[in-house]
Amino acid sequence: MPQYPNRQFLDFEGPIKDIYEQIDDTRKLAEKNPKIDYSATIQQLEASISDKRKDITSHLTPWQRVQLSRHPDRPYTLKYIEKMCTDFVELHGDRNFRDDKAMVGGFARLNGETVMMIGQQKGINTKARQLRNFGMANPEGYRKALRLMKLAEKFNKPIICLIDTPGAYPGLEAEERGQGEAIARNIYEMIRLQVPVVIVIIGEGASGGALGIGVGDKVLMMENTWYTVISPESCSSILWRSWEKKEVAAEQLRLTATDMKGFGLVDEIVPEPLGGAHWDYAEAADLLKDKIIKALEESKQKDPKQRVKDRIEKYGRMGFWEESTNA
Repeated sequence: MPQYPNRQFLDFEGPIKDIYEQIDDTRKLAEKNPKIDYSATIQQLEASISDKRKDITSHLTPWQRVQLSRHPDRPYTLKYIEKMCTDFVELHGDRNFRDDKAMVGGFARLNGETVMMIGQQKGINTKARQLRNFGMANPEGYRKALRLMKLAEKFNKPIICLIDTPGAYPGLEAEERGQGEAIARNIYEMIRLQVPVVIVIIGEGASGGALGIGVGDKVLMMENTWYTVISPESCSSILWRSWEKKEVAAEQLRLTATDMKGFGLVDEIVPEPLGGAHWDYAEAADLLKDKIIKALEESKQKDPKQRVKDRIEKYGRMGFWEESTNA
């Protein structure tokens, strides 16, 4: 059996996989030739893995970051909650239609404080992905999220939203049940929440699907994630009638964390472990936890009315425009 991790490797992660296979082959040689000491060779190869991960992640293109954000081994919302929090109690249903498995949420303890954790959840295998609808929430998912936010506000508990979705579900039944209204209602209500709200893009942040739980005092964005109005594939399909230009679209959309920080659309970039969050769940969660705690502390210093006012001004300043001086 191979000794390298039982994980999938992206195309540009191939050199890392090659090193693991070399380590595996060397260990097999050591078993066949017990009189020869291969330990130094194995240690040298293991040390080179970190160097290779660092080298690869230091030269990533926007499209490669999109691929990393979708890595099948990447931690999702429930994994971050598991690693960052204790005493998580999941709450279900929108009290109107049904429970949307693509949107999860509930009370938990973060650093000893009770908080409301909400986020989109993708499945970890084929069956779970179908159950979670690939992280694409229906209107009842956004209504559930809003119900939980209002519950947190009632008990004066901070809210943390983890965004990871390719978009809101675009099916006919979702539109019939008011997908657009549900997202718009959430944006309107989140602006007015009296309690601290921290938003984190932990994977994909696409369009209204992300905005439906994306309004807060602080918006954090993990290093290898993306946030924009449309996916590179869909953009390519619209502009060039083909998905073949998805890499060009990813470049032109300016969707990386660095771009978003430069535009003022996010407040801070959260670093990830070498190679991406999928290499070390515990380290990724620790890095994120520290940033969330800091953001919450800053928000809690404000009076609730001032917090709402600042939130309105924050989103009012976003975007670029010019005012004509002509009468």
